[in-house]
Amino acid sequence: MKIPSFNSIANVLASVSAVGLAGIVGAGTYVFVNKDAIIDNIKEQAMEAVLGGLSAPSIGGDSLPVGAPDLAPPADQAAAPEAPTGFGLPQ
Repeated sequence: MKIPSFNSIANVLASVSAVGLAGIVGAGTYVFVNKDAIIDNIKEQAMEAVLGGLSAPSIGGDSLPVGAPDLAPPADQAAAPEAPTGFGLPQ
C-alpha cells in the first residue's frame, strides 16, 4: 500500500477549502442582492403570525377597530327576568 504524499493531501484540503469558500461567497452575494425581498417576506410572515389572518377595518366605514369589543346586545335578545318579590312567601 502506497502512502499518499503530503503534496496530494494538501491539494485535496485546498480544493475542499476553495469549494467551501465559494459557497460562503455565493450565499453572501445572494443575500446581499436579495436583501430587500428577504426583509419584505419576513415582515409579511411576522404580520400574518401576529394578526392571524385578521383584515384591517375599512376606512370611513362603520366597522370597529381590530380587537374592539362589541358591548351592545343583539337586537333579538330577550330582556332579563325580573327578580321575584317576597321570595315566594305570602305577604
